[in-house]
Amino acid sequence: MLYPKQLKKGDTVGVICPSSAIPSDKIEKVKSCVENMGYKTKLADNLDKVFAGYMAGDGDERAKWVNRMFADPEVDAIFCVRGGDGSSRLMPYLDYEIIKANPKIFVGYSDVTNIHMALNQICGMVSFHGPMISSNMIDGLTDEESTSFFDTINAESDFDYQNPKGYEIKKLKGGKAIGNLVGGNLSLLSASIGTPFEVESEDNILFIEEVCEPMSKIEKWIFHLRNAGKLDKCRGIVLGQFTKVENAEEPSYDENEVTLAALRDLDIPVVCNVQSGHGKPMMTLPLGTLCTLDADEGRISFKVER
Repeated sequence: MLYPKQLKKGDTVGVICPSSAIPSDKIEKVKSCVENMGYKTKLADNLDKVFAGYMAGDGDERAKWVNRMFADPEVDAIFCVRGGDGSSRLMPYLDYEIIKANPKIFVGYSDVTNIHMALNQICGMVSFHGPMISSNMIDGLTDEESTSFFDTINAESDFDYQNPKGYEIKKLKGGKAIGNLVGGNLSLLSASIGTPFEVESEDNILFIEEVCEPMSKIEKWIFHLRNAGKLDKCRGIVLGQFTKVENAEEPSYDENEVTLAALRDLDIPVVCNVQSGHGKPMMTLPLGTLCTLDADEGRISFKVER
């Protein structure tokens, strides 16, 4: 899959809410945040619209803005404002032919995982699991987060992913593997199974992160991936941030132990503590990009093709 065109100062960023909305008084802050980075903006008109209590419009309305931003020749990149809920509802309304014909930078995470899977798997596009405007950028990115974001979306040649200083990429199972990096939020990956948009893990490196969920659900979703054949077909696993995870069980256990239990008889490399997900710092990963995972060395490398 090819990397999208680089984003330059003065280019136009399309700003969308493909899941949940933001308060009206935050729209100007969102606009100013992107413009202060040196870009022009085009804003979807549903950023503050609330439908059914938690979505920024019905599914067809939110999909319309995704399609429109990809189709618009003046828009050079698309930044999601936030995640939330409801992306499953827009998936049937995405125009994959329009998107495929107009590849461009697309950034988001969390509930945006559904769209990432479609862009990577249906449209053959690289997309970016990275900071969102309201969720991360407004409060200011650290120097390391900013470097990760801009160096990743504008990469000119092959590169190694860098965790922030003080955060070690840890080995859970040793080995080396090569495959496209796919994945995102665990609950969305699990829920995708059985749909036309389900995660394609075969011969790929699977990235997983989660937030604000009990370990009982994390175990259920990971074993659902295992039972659906998604773990034994992948070539390796990258565990990102598991933020604010609740564990009331005694003795306590964590996502690493659950993952190892699900992979007990599988000989694939697995690393954890990759700082991408719902926590801070929030580093950027290029989904859909050919990835080399060396768990023994704690190294994650990406091949850039333009």
